[in-house]
Amino acid sequence: MNRLEWLVAGSLSAVYAVRMLGLFMILPVFALYAQSRPDATPFLAGLAIGIYGLTQAVFQIPLGLMSDRIGRKPVIIGGLAVFALGSIVAALADSMHMIILGRLLQGMGAVAAATMALAADLTREDHRARVMAVIGMTIGVSFMLAMVLGPLINQYAGIAGIFWLTAGLAVGGIVLVAFAVPRPAQIAAHRDAGIVKDYIGKAVANPSLLRMDAGVFVLHLIMTANFLVIPTILKREIHLVQAEHWKIYLPVFVLSFVVAIPLIVIAEKKHKIRNLLLISIAILAVAEASLALGHAHAIPLIAAFLTFFIGFNFLEAVQPSLVAKYSDVSTKGTAMGLYSSAQFFGIFIGGAVGGLVNQQWGSNGVFWFSAGMAMLWLIVAWGLPQPKFYTSQLLKLSPEFLSDSKNLTAQLLLIPGVEEVAIAPETAVAYLKVDKKRLDEDSLRAFSAFE
Repeated sequence: MNRLEWLVAGSLSAVYAVRMLGLFMILPVFALYAQSRPDATPFLAGLAIGIYGLTQAVFQIPLGLMSDRIGRKPVIIGGLAVFALGSIVAALADSMHMIILGRLLQGMGAVAAATMALAADLTREDHRARVMAVIGMTIGVSFMLAMVLGPLINQYAGIAGIFWLTAGLAVGGIVLVAFAVPRPAQIAAHRDAGIVKDYIGKAVANPSLLRMDAGVFVLHLIMTANFLVIPTILKREIHLVQAEHWKIYLPVFVLSFVVAIPLIVIAEKKHKIRNLLLISIAILAVAEASLALGHAHAIPLIAAFLTFFIGFNFLEAVQPSLVAKYSDVSTKGTAMGLYSSAQFFGIFIGGAVGGLVNQQWGSNGVFWFSAGMAMLWLIVAWGLPQPKFYTSQLLKLSPEFLSDSKNLTAQLLLIPGVEEVAIAPETAVAYLKVDKKRLDEDSLRAFSAFE
C-alpha cells in the first residue's frame, strides 16, 4: 500500500475505535455501578447497556445510503458529533433514564458503513481488502482495551469519566476526519464495501445470509447478557474488587485469542469452516451451562469464561468470511451492512431481555437463557450449506471493454478460475469470485486498466 492508503487505514481505524470503545468500556463496570443507584433496576441497567445497539442497528443503513448522496465526511463528522453529544449527556446524567438517553444518542452516530465506503473511495481496488482488514482488526483490539481500561478509568474517574473520555475520543475522531483523512475525488456506491439500496432485497432473500444474520444476533446477545452479571459475580462470589477485574479479563482474552487463531487457520485452509462453526456454537452452549452450574467457584468460573471466549473469538472472526462466501458477488457490501445491523440489534436485545431475565431469575437465569439461545442458533445454523472457498477479487477495467457489460461478463466467465462476475460501469470495476488454484491470471490481466 502507498502512503495515502496507510494514512486512510490508520485514521479510519482510529475513528472506528472511538465507536467500539464507546460501546465496550462500560460493559465490565456498568452492572456494579447500577447497583449503587437508587433508581436502577436490572432491566434498566440492561437497557442502558443495550440501547446503543438499537439505534446503531436502525441508523446504520440509512446513514450509509445518505453518505452516497451528500458525501462521506459530512455523515461521519455529523455521526461523531451526535456520538460525542450522547457521551456528554451520559456523563452529566443524574438518573438512569438520562444515561439511557445518552446511550441512545451515542448509537445514533452510526458511521460504520460510511467509514468503510470512504475507505473504498480512497484506496485502489487491488489494495482495498488490506485496508478493510486493518480497519476490521480494530474491533478486536478495541474490545480487549475496553475490558482493561473500563475498570481502571472507573476506579479513578467513575462512570462519568468513561463517558467524558469517550466524548474526547469522538472529538479527536472529528479532527482526524476533517484534517487528516483526504477528501475523495469522487463518491461511488461500492458493492464490496458499502450498502447498495438496489441489492438489499436480494441479500434479504438469501436463506444462508439470513442464518448468518441470526447467528451474529445471538452471539452478541449472549455476550451482552453475560456482562450484565459477570462483574457482579467477580465481586460478590470471587471477592475480587472491581479495579482488579481486568486481571481476569486480560489473560482470558489473550489466551482465547491464542487458542482461536489456529482454529481460524484450519477453518480456512482445510475448508472446515462450517464444521468448526457448528462445534463453536455448541461450545458456547456448554460454556453458558457451565457458568450457570459453576459460577460460585473461581476455577470453574474462569474455565467456563475462557471456553466462552474461545468460541466467541472464533465465531467473531469467521462469520464475516462466511457472509462473503454465501453472498452473491454483487451483494457483498450490502450483506455485510445487514449483518452489522443484526449484530447491533443483538446487543440491544441482549441488554434489554437479559436485564429482564436477570431481574426475574438472577445470574443463573441469564446463563440458562443464553445457553438456550445458543442451542436455538445451533439448530438454525445446521441448515447452512457447505460454502465454496472462492476468493473475492476486484479488477479495474480498461475503458475499451465497458461499452457492452453483458458481453464483457460472458468473456470474463470463460476465463478458467473465474466463477462469478458483476460489472459496475460507473466505477469501471469488475467484482469477481475466483478459484485461486485454477485462475488464469494472464487472461484476466488482459482486461485490466493496469495491464
